[in-house]
Amino acid sequence: MSKKVQVKIAELTKKHRISLRELSRLSDVRHAALSELSNGKRENINFAHIEKIAEALNISDIREIIDLIDLENDGSLK
Repeated sequence: MSKKVQVKIAELTKKHRISLRELSRLSDVRHAALSELSNGKRENINFAHIEKIAEALNISDIREIIDLIDLENDGSLK
């Protein structure tokens, strides 16, 4: 079974009641990068982005930002 890192941008913006654009402004991470992460279209993440998001939202536990999820054998999420 394969694993995938999932960045929980949508959950963060909902929990903190802010828009993606506001998260971009607060974290100094490009809106496009956050959007791609939120939509699962970005394969790589810059650790500096995780740090900036954590700082902007006062997050001390990285598990609030990312999850490790299992993929089915065909590559779909489980």
